[in-house]
Amino acid sequence: PVLVESLLVFIIVLSVHAAVWDRFSWCTVALAVQAFYVQFKWDRLLQLGGAVFQFRGAANSGLLPASMVIPLLGVVMKERCRAAGIVYFERFGVVVASTGMLLALFLSILAVGITKPVPTNTCILTGIAGSVIIYTMKHSLTVSEVIEVLEVLLIFVYLSMILLYLLPRCFTPGEALLVLGGVSFVLNQLIKRSLNVIEGRGDPIDFFLLVAVVGVVLLGLFFTVLFIFLDSGTWISSMFFHMMTAVLGLGVIMPWLYRLIQRNPLFWLLQFLFQTQTRLYLLVYWTFLAASACGVVFYQNAKRSSESKKHQASTITRKYFHFIVVATYVPGLIYDRQLLYIAAVLCLAVFIFLEYVRYFRIKPFGQTLRHLLSLFLDERDSGPLILTHIYLLLGMSLPVWLFPRSCAPKGTLPGAGALVPYSGVLAVGVGDTIASVFGSTMGEIKWPGTKKTFEGTMTAIFAQIIAVALILIFDSSVNLNSSYAWILASVSLVSLLEAYTTQIDNLLLPLYLQIMLMA
Repeated sequence: PVLVESLLVFIIVLSVHAAVWDRFSWCTVALAVQAFYVQFKWDRLLQLGGAVFQFRGAANSGLLPASMVIPLLGVVMKERCRAAGIVYFERFGVVVASTGMLLALFLSILAVGITKPVPTNTCILTGIAGSVIIYTMKHSLTVSEVIEVLEVLLIFVYLSMILLYLLPRCFTPGEALLVLGGVSFVLNQLIKRSLNVIEGRGDPIDFFLLVAVVGVVLLGLFFTVLFIFLDSGTWISSMFFHMMTAVLGLGVIMPWLYRLIQRNPLFWLLQFLFQTQTRLYLLVYWTFLAASACGVVFYQNAKRSSESKKHQASTITRKYFHFIVVATYVPGLIYDRQLLYIAAVLCLAVFIFLEYVRYFRIKPFGQTLRHLLSLFLDERDSGPLILTHIYLLLGMSLPVWLFPRSCAPKGTLPGAGALVPYSGVLAVGVGDTIASVFGSTMGEIKWPGTKKTFEGTMTAIFAQIIAVALILIFDSSVNLNSSYAWILASVSLVSLLEAYTTQIDNLLLPLYLQIMLMA
């Protein structure tokens, strides 16, 4: 399975660079080759228990698929913005690609460094790849961009040491690279934009995303350190938790946002949410869907109490939430993407806050959340945090958040790029859901070395093609310009990757589909 997964990633890398070939292509190919070799060193370290931190079990390291995501995103973003003539965001794409390569290279060097005996051939490959990347960066980046890349690397190193120690068994090395690398980049962007706020670059909704991500991470770190010295399950600690959350929110996050958007964040948010009648209808509709999701949770828990033999929700039951999320995102993508952007940011902040309440057993809802959510655990929730629902939200939202709006003057990209915001809906909401439901109920022919079935994968590809046809009918802004072969190839490769990867597919698949569609 690891070899097939690696082969699929190599095909995606070569497909992207067949469409977008520049000096960074050599770097990405060199990085992919060395990541393929180092991945086996990480796998061996995980099997022998020789890794520095405790990583998630029942999965390989995932270094190769994770190492390619950020560099490829930067490359395709750079190319799209260059074609649109937006120099600022073209340079931003260069920084994203360089940062992703350096973070992946650091993780590779770490694995090689702690492997005993030292693997000579892998060291040589890593050295060659590192030399190619550094040489290209030297001739592509300005001094300020080099400093920015090194800042992200420094934040990533410290954040990894802290969070991987505090959260054992929550990530594989590849997932840690994606999640912590993304958080490090967001934190660096927020610091940079806070210091250069006079320039007035950026949209207020972008600042909401940056501040929300950094705010919830800092909130978690603060309470983790605090509850080392206090029992988090008492009423006094719970009152202190709620009080400090309010203080940090109103005393730090709100003034920070005010500095960035130059207006009262709460007033701006209320004005934004209720600006048009369409937004009111969407908010009412989303409230109904949120209530429906809560209803599913309560109903399944009531069913568990009456059926003592049933301890975990079935795969099909968990996919109910995928259907609800698709029903949530599709109207937002068609009618108001900016509202969907902000709503997804607020929802992410609420999800992470509720996870803090559950993890720290904050009264009055902490223990109740633990009981309710334990029904929906699967083998990927082996650490102290329950992250699968947060990954589902991220997988659906990242294509919306990462869509280069400034490089798409008409609000959409030409050709297959018009489907980029729908990447999460197609890969996770439709593809992964249909593959899981049909594979578990009617699948008989298993892919070699996996539990996934041939029938599930083929059904997922067919369902995504139908979904693309429906998007063409209902979303008038989408114009594919006869790029149907590329869309079919993209959907097929990502669906095959879903069958063979052991990483969090909710996070990985939408990003790869977005990369393919943007290329």
